[in-house]
This record gives sequence, C-alpha cells and structure tokens, in this order.
Amino acid sequence: MAREFILDTETTGIDYRSGHRLIEIACIELDDFIPTGRSFHRYIFPERDIEAEAQAVHGISLDFLKDKPRFAEPEVCDEFLDFVSEGALIAHNASFDRGFVNAELARLGHEGLPEGRWVDTLALAQQRFPGTYNSLDALCRRFKISLAEREKHSALVDAKLLATVYLELKGGRERALDLIAAPQAAMIAAAPKAYGPRPRVLAPRLTEAERAAHGAFVAEALKEKAVWLDFAEEAASA
Repeated sequence: MAREFILDTETTGIDYRSGHRLIEIACIELDDFIPTGRSFHRYIFPERDIEAEAQAVHGISLDFLKDKPRFAEPEVCDEFLDFVSEGALIAHNASFDRGFVNAELARLGHEGLPEGRWVDTLALAQQRFPGTYNSLDALCRRFKISLAEREKHSALVDAKLLATVYLELKGGRERALDLIAAPQAAMIAAAPKAYGPRPRVLAPRLTEAERAAHGAFVAEALKEKAVWLDFAEEAASA
C-alpha cells in the first residue's frame, strides 16, 4: 500500500485569502494505517501578525516565532515537499489545510498539492456518524482516545491524535492488532515443535557382555566417584 501522511497546521488566522499564513506544520508518515515513526515538524515565522482569536486557540505567539525559519527557506518548503513526496495527505477539514499549504506554495511559484491527493477525515466521520458533532476532540472522546497532551491546539499533537482517529475510521484498532498479530502468528508457526515423550521405550542395543565390560571399566577407572554407578543402582532396583 502507498504511504500516507497525516497533516495538520496552525495559522495566523482562519482565511488564507485574507493573507493569513502558516505558523506550524506537522506530518506523520503511515504505512498501512500504522505510523512508521517518521515525522516532519516545523514552526514558521509568518512575516505578519497573529490574530488574537487564533493565538487563543493554539497559544503560539509572534515573539516565539521570531527566530523560526520562513516558509520559503529550504528547511521548511523543500524538506516538506520531499517528505510528503507523492503520498496521500490525510487532514481533518482538509480544505482548510490544503488552502493554506497551497497558498504558501503559490507565493514561491510552486504548483499546489492537488485536491485528489487529500483525504478529509471530517468527511469520513460525517459519513460514519451523520448528524453528530465530528470535531477532532469529539472523535477522540467517541473512540476513547486520550486528550491528555492537548491543552491547546498543536499541529504535531493534533497529527498524532488524528493518526489514531483515522485508523478507527478505517476499521478500528482491531485492524492494527491483526497487522501486528500476523507476523507473530507466522513466527509461531515457523518455530520448532517441542518433543514429547516417546510413545514406546526403545529396546536396549547393548549386549550383556558389553554392559559387563563397561561396568568393569567404570569400577577400575573411576571407582566410587563414578556418577554412572548411581544410575546403574537405580536401574537395578527399578
């Protein structure tokens, strides 16, 4: 299955068409719905002010961002594009994130990431739970996913939460258990079988003469220190 990328952003305001900018972007790589451990995360200096309402949501101040790279710098734009390559982009209310990401790319003369690459988990949730509230918080509570890390909105924290929500929306944690259990089952099947007792005792192959010769050798060479004598006595008394 092709790689997928959970994506989340934080911004200076709610509308990129009014000149608002990205201030944080985070991506988590998935392979067959399971995080691979690879991620991309950058804070971005937006070259403009942050609306008070937006800052109240994410808690990120312009003072905090003043020494962060601009989107145009290679460590943001180029590394982001390299990271997501050709994979699908999974976002909650994807049109919001897509609008901001593509606006930033357009400022630099890049083509936007086409709509066909985006998967909207809000739309998936609305299909599964029509007529209910389907914010990321609401879905986490519905799926019993801990929100302990989420004091305020954060692109990286939200991407981690969304990765778990996406797994639930695409089949649930049972799928993850199946994916984990499959290689374990293969290992168990390939493991050597333990040997039990023989169904019948093998007949002895030693002749009485050979047994007597061995006993004489043990008595001559090892005398009373021979461990073999203990076994011989046990066999004789059995």
